[in-house]
Amino acid sequence: MGGREETVVAVTGGSGFVGGHLVRRLLQRGYRVRATVRRLANADKVRPLWEMQEAFPGRLALFEADLLDEGSFDEAFRGCSTVFHVASPFLVPEQITDGRRDVVEPALLGTRNVLAGIERTPEVRTLVFTSTVGAVFGDYADVRHMDGGVLSERYFNTTSTLENNPYHYAKTLAERAAWDAEAAQDRWRMVSVNPGLILGPSLTPASESGSLFLLDELFKGCFCYGAPDFSFTTADVRDVADAHIAAAENPGAHGRYIVAAETMTSFHEMSRIVRARRPYDPRLPRTALPHWPVRILGPAFGLTQDYIRKHLGIRFRVDNSRGIRELGLTYRPVEQTLLDHYESRRARRAVRR
Repeated sequence: MGGREETVVAVTGGSGFVGGHLVRRLLQRGYRVRATVRRLANADKVRPLWEMQEAFPGRLALFEADLLDEGSFDEAFRGCSTVFHVASPFLVPEQITDGRRDVVEPALLGTRNVLAGIERTPEVRTLVFTSTVGAVFGDYADVRHMDGGVLSERYFNTTSTLENNPYHYAKTLAERAAWDAEAAQDRWRMVSVNPGLILGPSLTPASESGSLFLLDELFKGCFCYGAPDFSFTTADVRDVADAHIAAAENPGAHGRYIVAAETMTSFHEMSRIVRARRPYDPRLPRTALPHWPVRILGPAFGLTQDYIRKHLGIRFRVDNSRGIRELGLTYRPVEQTLLDHYESRRARRAVRR
């Protein structure tokens, strides 16, 4: 893929948090893009794509496709050399009521339907698969057993289940299914992008991404009494989009690439960064909570003792060197990502009002 205007690519989930940024970056680089959305009539989610159609006349085509409908991606994939499979719901545990229905079926069956569509499309030569660091580890405590206690692409999540962290479980099943499909043929290659918690500006006020939900809890004052000692591997949504394109454009790219900052960021650090710009926001915590009240009160907020034990206070280093070395990835400072995320949230809320 060389970024020429005759190159046609497909993006599943084009109206999502990552998908929208990826579509825009591809258009800016000169590609012709065929993006799928679940419902073309959902104006709140699709409007940013309509605006891209106006800004890039004749270069963006939109298609309706459902992850659970066999064959629904075939029309969008026709004539495409690369498929970016981004569509898959990212939900944090508080958003999940039925793990199988909410995340496993869309992730696994959706991936199988996308793979079947690729098999029926002989032009496709590359699949760039959006996975997650959650397919590398289940709980933070798992990373302690990795070489040097450092998160690395070499590992697969073996501890998540439908009951314990269903999102990580779903994405692990889906990624493994995709690798199995790639191994069974030799026409197309696959590259997996495994980002951390994706933050940054959203293109749509209607995004349901779990990363936006999680940061909303911080920004709306759920932790105003003090920030619990939970930390996150983070990635800027714009860097994640660029990583997808680099994976597709580099013919030597192969296997999995963790896309996340080398060091984790805690709730307290996130609050400190945003308070530098909004020092008088009373909803942002000014102190870090000690561990004992989290252990006592956590179950009242939906946190099990098992989850607390395997995540609270645990930090680890992320080995992101493979993506930097082989794909030429660079990372925005987390401060810029968080401030852009915060201002984007303020703008989204103003639009809703």
